Amino acid sequence: RDLSVSHNRLGDVQQAQGDLSGAQQHYATALAIREFLAAQDPANTQWQYDLSTIHDYLGNVQQAQGDLPGAQRHYAIALDIVERLATQDPANAQWQRDLSVSHERLGTVQEAQGDLTGAQQHYATALDIAERLATQDPSNTQWQRDLSASHDNLGAVQQARGDLPDAQQHYVTALAIRKRLAVQDPANTEWQRDLSVSHNRLGTVQQAQGDLVGAQRQYATSHDITERLAAQDPANAQWQGDLAISRINLACVRAEESDLRGALAHLQSARSILLALLQRAPDHPQFLSYLTRVERRIAELEGDAAP
Repeated sequence: RDLSVSHNRLGDVQQAQGDLSGAQQHYATALAIREFLAAQDPANTQWQYDLSTIHDYLGNVQQAQGDLPGAQRHYAIALDIVERLATQDPANAQWQRDLSVSHERLGTVQEAQGDLTGAQQHYATALDIAERLATQDPSNTQWQRDLSASHDNLGAVQQARGDLPDAQQHYVTALAIRKRLAVQDPANTEWQRDLSVSHNRLGTVQQAQGDLVGAQRQYATSHDITERLAAQDPANAQWQGDLAISRINLACVRAEESDLRGALAHLQSARSILLALLQRAPDHPQFLSYLTRVERRIAELEGDAAP
């Protein structure tokens, strides 16, 4: 088991650096060890739990690589294991929490594949569990964070369906929770990143409603946070990617306001960040996708700005 944990941790490091292939290799090795242990003693709940978590990690990597069916397969296996554990011991709050997270992860991959109905069902189940846990212990910051994530996810689905007022309501609820958490512990970088995501999401729905002033305010707040995080740890690929996205969003608002020079400046900055990230991880599908979009938009704006 200790060997599998070591491979798990090495995978975490490589994933944070953007090396998805390296991370996948370590996670796959950890999975083989945990499958062997779980088969030896199926009644050992710790080994079953370990098996569920490594399926989650592999699902995360495959989702980042763009292999959505592969990610869904791993998430479904993890959900099946956690459902059995949670049924065995309904009073085990950790397993209930893991059940909520498994539903969320399946929801994200279904949403990415365009199955909004399936995604909403998983997100709603996750929200029900998260609300119960948060009500049981309002001082538990992890459960409060989970609750904010559930609202965030449901907001994204409603936005994709065109129900902008309901999406905004979920985003506002998530933001309120995340503000409270960030105030409690300003040094917690995960909570700071959550806060930036909430401001970004609110910006997208306000932009879609035509509120460019409100959208720019949210994007700017998100950008300030992501810029601080990226400066703290330049090797963190996720935070650098967040910074690029923040600048892309600011560029979108500038372009809608006919500030082509401002939009181009943000896009060129985003391109520089993405090119640097791709030097470290040349095959990263999300960074490649963003770079393609950024370069296409730069070409369009430069054409519009030409005399």
